[in-house]
Amino acid sequence: MTAPLTGRKVLLITVSAFGVIIGVNLLMAFKAISTFPGLEVANSYVASQNFDSERIAQEALGWVVDPVYADGLLRLNIRDAAGLPAEVRDISVLVGRPTSVRDDKVLSLVEVAGAYSAAVELAPGNWLLHLEAHATDGTLFRQRLDFVVKG
Repeated sequence: MTAPLTGRKVLLITVSAFGVIIGVNLLMAFKAISTFPGLEVANSYVASQNFDSERIAQEALGWVVDPVYADGLLRLNIRDAAGLPAEVRDISVLVGRPTSVRDDKVLSLVEVAGAYSAAVELAPGNWLLHLEAHATDGTLFRQRLDFVVKG
């Protein structure tokens, strides 16, 4: 014989169900905030002050960047408007996941035959690449590239 369903039991079931829902929501909110800062720049107002002039100078370079990842090697082919290897004074690259800073890695690139490469182990899935380089005339080139590593 089962015990009768009383008001006290219904209240306990309801409070327990809402407790689980609220607990899961709080856990998910904490995980979302702690694993992804959501920032591209520290101060968007300051970054916006030179945006147009930097964009025009960058577009004048005509650079096209093509990331290729295979066998533990990330290769960046940087071409100028004529399709030739771009003349790059210096370059820095950060590679990471789009949703978390946990896997971020700053790469040391080596130039070989007009392409820049670095040995790095990337698990299958979505990745992003933050590229910052200077042309030989000092023009700043910045680009964010999304790419997928096949598994």
